[in-house]
Amino acid sequence: MDLQLKGKNAIVTGGAGGVGSAICELLAAEGANVVVSDIDLPRAEAVAERCRSAGVKAQAIRTDLTKSEDCAALVDRTEELLGSADILVNNAGLWPTNLVHDIGLDEWRRTLDINLTAVFLASQRFVQLALGKGRKGKILNVTSQAAFNGSTTGHAHYAAAKSGVVTFTISLSREVAAKGINVNAIALGMVDTPMSSEALKADRAYYEKRIQIGRVAQPIEVARLAVFLVSGAADYFTGATFDASGGMIAR
Repeated sequence: MDLQLKGKNAIVTGGAGGVGSAICELLAAEGANVVVSDIDLPRAEAVAERCRSAGVKAQAIRTDLTKSEDCAALVDRTEELLGSADILVNNAGLWPTNLVHDIGLDEWRRTLDINLTAVFLASQRFVQLALGKGRKGKILNVTSQAAFNGSTTGHAHYAAAKSGVVTFTISLSREVAAKGINVNAIALGMVDTPMSSEALKADRAYYEKRIQIGRVAQPIEVARLAVFLVSGAADYFTGATFDASGGMIAR
């Protein structure tokens, strides 16, 4: 299948992480140029180098998603470096653990800033530029099964933010679909990444028994769906959240 990604320019936030790096590298393998956005610049540079080995352009940009100016500047900088921003993957996430009665306001705000507000700000700037230039585009937001099921292990602030991502995806899609901008989301279950490593080490069986397939996902399995949804092969899909949870969400 031709995914029609060759020559497209993509931004991936949290691009140095497990899922983010897999998305970046698969986009590059399909011929897309990639901006790897992450707060950890050395790790982002390493991912960008692997992308360049596929013969595409790739740049690493340090982005602090708790700073509103960084979110918009990321899209602007991509336009400067690559000429346009055709694809935005809002993948970055923060998954702190705390029961509600122990969550401090600073932790609450930081969790919502990274998991929800940054999605709004980056998407807003992406849409502003695309509409201003009469350009089509694809936005993919990474959410979680917790958006639908809530948290069972002390992540209420994360679940609340991810639930907001789902409804934001629907709302934005309704505003821009007729202008040729597709907006979708994927809802992840447990994925074997550095972010989930401590939880899996503590009680992998707990998570696996909640997954119908019976195992935790590998990042590349998630990346395949993500890359399809930002490709030309997915032009008819918008406003939807696709489950990538191995059956944790049975809807």
